[in-house]
Amino acid sequence: MIYGFIRAMGVVPNGLADLKSRFWGLMWFVLDQKHRRIMLENLAIAFSEWLNPAERSALTRRVMIRLMRMLFEIGRYARFSPEELQSRFRVEGAEHLRDALSQGKGVLALTAHFGNWEFLPIGAVLLDVPLSIVYRPLDFRPLDRVIARLRTRFGAELIPSSRGAMRGILRALAKGRIVAMLMDQNVDWYEGVWVDFFGKPACTNKGMATIAVKTGAPVVPVFMLQDGDNRWVIAFQPALQLSVTGDKTSDIESNTALFTQVIEAMIRRHPDQWFWVHQRWKTANACPVPWDAAGRRR
Repeated sequence: MIYGFIRAMGVVPNGLADLKSRFWGLMWFVLDQKHRRIMLENLAIAFSEWLNPAERSALTRRVMIRLMRMLFEIGRYARFSPEELQSRFRVEGAEHLRDALSQGKGVLALTAHFGNWEFLPIGAVLLDVPLSIVYRPLDFRPLDRVIARLRTRFGAELIPSSRGAMRGILRALAKGRIVAMLMDQNVDWYEGVWVDFFGKPACTNKGMATIAVKTGAPVVPVFMLQDGDNRWVIAFQPALQLSVTGDKTSDIESNTALFTQVIEAMIRRHPDQWFWVHQRWKTANACPVPWDAAGRRR
């Protein structure tokens, strides 16, 4: 039933989908005080020096409209033909991914909730490379099954972010696969490390840095970005120069900070395409952080 509803969203004409997305997005902005507040607070942290309150409010509305538009886009994703993939998606920086794969250690794909991140598996289809995606299963099992069906539609493998995730990730890398991880979400203090994000400490998943240090797998940033009306670009960046000093704790912290800097730089370039509704500084707001106001460790 849920899958059928999603597919039905995919047949709505683009013009009507745009009108509905705008209406629903503006209604969301007006009626949902909680998430409007979260987004405005996030934008105040990130862009208070660059955007005034009215501009931050306008950006919040644009983001909400775009997120509503994703409902129709995911419906189209469920119906895409190979011909549509070629016409609507293009890849930039494929040579960076090819170079990283040539090392024979697999590749860790650093990504985030940009544009329509559910389209990322299409990059693997266009380049004919094997992809594994680390994901957190949804609590609502029927919807989780639908999302899993969509993400694996073009052959991607899913690795649940459970206690056995490390084993699955190492197995995938050993097979020369690309392992994609979303690295822009808040985690509890015992799961991550503190790094700077828009000038404020943010507790960040240390999993990718831990695996990169352990395996030597290259880390290649990749982002899904909107490129005009109903067109998308999958942009790969050069593999990152990681810190490998032999001090495991220091290397994990330094590399996690580097990953977050890459994501922040992309957000600054495309602020309307990031998932501002997420409470990125939730852990920092709830407990003391090991930095003082000048950015020095306590």
